Amino acid sequence: MSEPPEGAQPAPAQQAGAPGAGRQPYLDVRDLKVTFGTDDGDVGAVNGLSFTLERGRTLGIVGESGSGKSAASLAVMGLQRGRRTTVSGEIWLDGENLVTSSAERVRSLRGREMAMIFQDPLSAMHPYFKVGDQIIEAYRVHHDVSKKAAKVRAVELLDRVGIPDARRRVDSYPHEFSGGMRQRAMIAMALSCDPSLLIADEPTTALDVTVQAQILDLLNDLQKEFNSAIIIITHDLGVVAEVSDEVLVMYAGNAVEHGSVQEIFSAPQHPYTWGLLSSITRLDRIRSDRLRAVPGNPPSLIAVPPGCPFNPRCQYADLAGPATRTERPTLELVAPGHRVACHLPVETRVRIFREEVAPSL
Repeated sequence: MSEPPEGAQPAPAQQAGAPGAGRQPYLDVRDLKVTFGTDDGDVGAVNGLSFTLERGRTLGIVGESGSGKSAASLAVMGLQRGRRTTVSGEIWLDGENLVTSSAERVRSLRGREMAMIFQDPLSAMHPYFKVGDQIIEAYRVHHDVSKKAAKVRAVELLDRVGIPDARRRVDSYPHEFSGGMRQRAMIAMALSCDPSLLIADEPTTALDVTVQAQILDLLNDLQKEFNSAIIIITHDLGVVAEVSDEVLVMYAGNAVEHGSVQEIFSAPQHPYTWGLLSSITRLDRIRSDRLRAVPGNPPSLIAVPPGCPFNPRCQYADLAGPATRTERPTLELVAPGHRVACHLPVETRVRIFREEVAPSL
């Protein structure tokens, strides 16, 4: 990554005398808050989110619709700066704070240092322009090359992501591609400048299982080739288990659990995580009862319940005491690299999971 512009503020741990000065995570998000102003009130889409991600590793962000997953990722990309949107906190990308950087500076990094695969490639790609022209434009924004040279790069990228007969299909329109091919073309566009950070928002939505597996294998191969940091946003816990190194569980704009994929799937400690795991099927065993959905509905982000935002839907809220309805829990370390935001005592969570939850998974 190029040097920060003159006068840019260094990351806190790079300042003189800061603990741990030296090596920093490639992406370091600290107390990120994203608020949308509406006629009905302020929508707290993201409330104090913090996480780090190293190059070569994959973070899976999971949660129901409206939990803040996409809002957080768009903030990282600098795509949330609307007239009625407020973004606060810190987003450090390779030592540079994107929140305090100018819009022009973030725009120069977008595509070159960080890129995003959007949830719906059909709507994310312009229907009036050929697929190749859109990849060419994305490439030429950051490279001083001719259109002819950029087209050669576009054909190379389409071939790399598995588009058959890429030399001919580069001149096709998005509607002439199948869903899987559009997703591959979107990946090709995102990778046109070899970004170090790749955010994939529901990259396998609405794709059949065969194409899903191909897309995930492609992302894995590209990560190995470029040593990219990858964030995968999904509802599919099977995808998370397949490709992620770490898992961040979000609810109502808050992080409720964060840990390694092994910890989250083998020893989860938040009741919401239990609910998510209990609502998916298993192919390696015969279930004796029906899948259990998380009861109730996600809260309105205009009026999030006081205390733990999950308490109205939590069947164990009474065991947590009155604090669950008055105090917002914070992420606390329960094991190396494993943090949980829950008022239930650790011993109670471990017992409930072992005796009630694990047997039904």
